[in-house]
Amino acid sequence: MLSIIQDNLGLSVIGAAIVDILLLIWNIFLHLNISRIKRNQQQLFSGKNGADLEKTILEHAKNMKELDRDIQDLYGISNQIHNLAKKSVHKVGIVRFNPFKDFGGDQSFSVALLDGENSGVVISALHSRESNRVYSKPVEKGKAVKYPLTDEELEAIKRAEAGAGAGKKA
Repeated sequence: MLSIIQDNLGLSVIGAAIVDILLLIWNIFLHLNISRIKRNQQQLFSGKNGADLEKTILEHAKNMKELDRDIQDLYGISNQIHNLAKKSVHKVGIVRFNPFKDFGGDQSFSVALLDGENSGVVISALHSRESNRVYSKPVEKGKAVKYPLTDEELEAIKRAEAGAGAGKKA
């Protein structure tokens, strides 16, 4: 092995020189990176010491926990409002009509008051010369629950579901 190195001494020196140059370049590259890291570290810690930075990070973590609790509270409130809104009156439909064909005008009416699931109540008022009568009937998902619905009440429900609102019976 020694004889091979002595026979190729020139090549061995050139190989060693190339390895030295590569190691020098690598060393310079590492020193530049270390200098950049030190500069960044000095900028990060400038004006503060490590304890202050740790205190700041802990305060931010505490604030994040408080914000998370607030978001959870708001989420719960939002769900309550959503559930309450589903139960409130969303849709209204009204039909005016004359139940007595021989006299009077369209003084009688049926009003459908429905929630987001088309449930609620239909209120009908029948007007005559001698009296006024008012009836209410429960509605579930657009259908009669216990009492049969008149054509006018069904039309009021249909208008409420469609968002047509008020109008005279055709």
